[in-house]
Amino acid sequence: MNLLDFSSNAFLAAFFLYCFAFLFYIIAISGKMWSKADPARHLKRWRVIAFATSTIGTLSQIVYFFTRWIGGGHIPTSNMYEFMSFLAMMIMVAFTVVYLIYKTPVLGVFAVPVAILIMAYASVFPQEVQPLVPALDSYWLKIHVTTAATGEAFFAVGFAAGVMYLLRTIDFKSKEKSAVRAQRWVEVTLLSVLIIVGFIASVFTFRAMGYESDFKQTIVTVDSQQQEHSKIEEVKYTLPPLVAPHQSETVKFQSFLGMDKPLFEAPSWLNGANAGRKLNTVIWSVISGLLLYGIIRLIVRKPLGAAIHPVMEGIDPEDLDEISYRAIAIGFPIFTLGALIFAMIWAHIAWSRFWGWDPKEVWALITWLYYSAYLHLRLSRGWTGTKSSWLAVIGFLVVMFTLVGVNLVIAGLHSYAGV
Repeated sequence: MNLLDFSSNAFLAAFFLYCFAFLFYIIAISGKMWSKADPARHLKRWRVIAFATSTIGTLSQIVYFFTRWIGGGHIPTSNMYEFMSFLAMMIMVAFTVVYLIYKTPVLGVFAVPVAILIMAYASVFPQEVQPLVPALDSYWLKIHVTTAATGEAFFAVGFAAGVMYLLRTIDFKSKEKSAVRAQRWVEVTLLSVLIIVGFIASVFTFRAMGYESDFKQTIVTVDSQQQEHSKIEEVKYTLPPLVAPHQSETVKFQSFLGMDKPLFEAPSWLNGANAGRKLNTVIWSVISGLLLYGIIRLIVRKPLGAAIHPVMEGIDPEDLDEISYRAIAIGFPIFTLGALIFAMIWAHIAWSRFWGWDPKEVWALITWLYYSAYLHLRLSRGWTGTKSSWLAVIGFLVVMFTLVGVNLVIAGLHSYAGV
């Protein structure tokens, strides 16, 4: 077994250890429901087991990181698989730090699944070690990407604690207008998570089925002299094409549920060879997420927020609010260094300018401004509790768009990260 195979096995071991840790955290906090004899002893025992399992999983992922680094010849943060894997690892490191401070096992029920989802999302992308493109062949890759991801990892823990606060404090039995509105927005947040799960599930399902369809698309570009140029691009679909690429012809179409052609063509304003495929992926993600949401609703027979709420009973909401704030307060200066200061230094070295309004740069700035506003509103305006938690939740959604949406949807100088 070579070093890269060992690294892949360590990654897989970490994934399963996180899954077991998640189950153990659930057992720990649900003990009061079925361990009547000595709930405190039950909590203590399973809390130790759960934390030990998640810690071993984190160590296993650290082993994956360094063995892939040695085996691949460069730090494994240069593409979406490597970066998202590193982000998941740092989320677990951040969770471990926060857990050691507050000793709150319920945090594991919400923070660990975030790492699991991001690892599963990473596995959607090609996992082979790829050579560095020239722009990434710099020691600043180690400095900029790792610090930015570490800051985002603490934002993820703040997000988890924020969701927990909302689930703990919202009155899911109330029919008042404000309470109903809060219930709906929590449900939308949980649905958003399920859409990501649906995306991962649909990709792996059709990959296991060996699904594939191919198109040839005519791409028209306009140069600086306003002259049009056209070229033919091959577009490969691994999900059944509900949406065909704009101005394309079918090369190979694998029938699915009686469908032998796409339902419609991507609109012209969706530019780029993969625009139609990406729109198709978004549609499948929404369909899969809604289907999963519907199945869970049928099982629990109530909104997801209302079903989770009883688990949060007995937890001090002020502790959750404090955890969310502290995690973001730790992550903010680290993110500032990595995503802005170090990024601008590297941009000047690579492209001879500190700032160029590239989409990734713009969204990194938006993320920084958002969390700056969060800290300002919390410290100067007294936005604590519900307001602060909603800001923490929305903030991490901004982070995820910066990481995923910008890399995979908006073309720019950082598009190589989506390979």
